[in-house]
Amino acid sequence: MPLLVSIIVPCYNQAQYLDESLQSLLDQTYTDWECFIVNDGSPDNTKEVAQQWVAKDPRFIYLYKENGGVSSARNLGIKNSKATFILTLDADDKYEATFLEKAMAVLVTNPDIGIVSSWGRFFNTDKQLHIFKSTATSVTDFLFHNGVNNGSSLFRKVCWEQVNGYDENPENGYEDWEFYLRVCNLGWKVHIIEEVLFFYRQNIGSRSAGMNQKHNTTQKYIYLKNKDIYCTHYEALIDRFLTASDLEKAAINKFRNTIDYKLGAALLKPLRSIKWFFLKLLK
Repeated sequence: MPLLVSIIVPCYNQAQYLDESLQSLLDQTYTDWECFIVNDGSPDNTKEVAQQWVAKDPRFIYLYKENGGVSSARNLGIKNSKATFILTLDADDKYEATFLEKAMAVLVTNPDIGIVSSWGRFFNTDKQLHIFKSTATSVTDFLFHNGVNNGSSLFRKVCWEQVNGYDENPENGYEDWEFYLRVCNLGWKVHIIEEVLFFYRQNIGSRSAGMNQKHNTTQKYIYLKNKDIYCTHYEALIDRFLTASDLEKAAINKFRNTIDYKLGAALLKPLRSIKWFFLKLLK
């Protein structure tokens, strides 16, 4: 018997893209799903567009809330969901028709895997852009960047429950990255399907473009909120530095300047000599 998937689609000022996004769900070869279209207090015609889809197919469900950001919209949709599997999709992105079928096949046969994503392609209204190939599998892959490269993935609802959902603090503009970091820290694995099954809209007004301007502040928030995770994985952090690219070394240097090492030292007494060596490397 097929297993139900709850799909969560937050929408704020993206009504012009919503049809294309929801059509990609209607086209899925895996058909046992429900979809919550969450109107996050959008001032555009999101309600009218969403209600057309609700009338078209009873699997679409419309929810409204006051504006609170994408994390609160996702959390609301997941709280209302009936399924044990959750798929997230932003209202301006879309999936290839076989994504759900292929991703569910991974989850139901691998109990240690909590999150499934895929390779993707950036696109805009006019053309297809470059492909991104995510490679993340565990917590160390999320220490300094979003190892999945997009916020759309299929995951077990229990993962969301175990970390108390998405962080709704407005300072956390990389809510996907931080969510994956916390989930993987519990021991859950990530599986990346090595096919282009996801399409990420990239335009000047996108939320990701705006977040790039606040990148340093958001990184600092994630480091400090999850200081215990970074301390726990200190040895892995050192190993990663020794083989890191220049870009990743720059991120680790930012971490060094952000974390309170006095607190870290109390948690890392057995690693003091390694820590000293690491700090020498970073000078």
